[in-house]
Amino acid sequence: MSNKVKAITHRPFLVVLSSPSGAGKTTICRTVLRRDPNLGYSVSATTRPKRPGEVSGKDYFFYCPEEFAKRKNRGEFIETAFVYGNYYGTLKREVKRILRQGKDVLLDLDIQGMRSIKRLFPDAVTIFITPTNLIELKKRLTHRKESKSEIKKRTGYLKAELAAIPEFDYLVPNDDLKTAVARVLAIIQAERQKTSRLRQISHLFTKRLCPFKSEENDQSRR
Repeated sequence: MSNKVKAITHRPFLVVLSSPSGAGKTTICRTVLRRDPNLGYSVSATTRPKRPGEVSGKDYFFYCPEEFAKRKNRGEFIETAFVYGNYYGTLKREVKRILRQGKDVLLDLDIQGMRSIKRLFPDAVTIFITPTNLIELKKRLTHRKESKSEIKKRTGYLKAELAAIPEFDYLVPNDDLKTAVARVLAIIQAERQKTSRLRQISHLFTKRLCPFKSEENDQSRR
């Protein structure tokens, strides 16, 4: 009979990444997902137009406003938000799909979405990604080929986004992509070791400590 103790497993949880538009959040998400096989990405839904190179069902589920409203009325979303002139939402089926696989759920959300998720899932982990500076942020938005009015709209929302930083659990500056990714991965790994997330922890440690207790009792009888 083997005396090996089974590996400690944790209850899957939600990880929310938020940042100002153009701060590199999506790139960090994709890299983190490639590096951590125990994470699954929840694809959000949106009414905004598809950008060049984007794929429906991979980057977003792209719905017209009427379709989005129908799905919202049917209760298909965990949360929805109106941001930058478009609707965004987290689909229940996406989160359930990942949780059924026993994986933690990675969500790419704005601050409104983060607040909704935190209310519904208090144990969710929230991480805010900060840009290097405003000039770099505008440069990244320009590279996306956004219109001037769209860039103005997104940078105008920056003050409210930065003001929300104290509401997040963690702050990760994106001065260097490799370092930022490593920090996000370290946060997720640390969160998995929290005793509040571990399954059957008391049974596990009782089993581990029993041999030490027996040895102590034997010595006391000598």
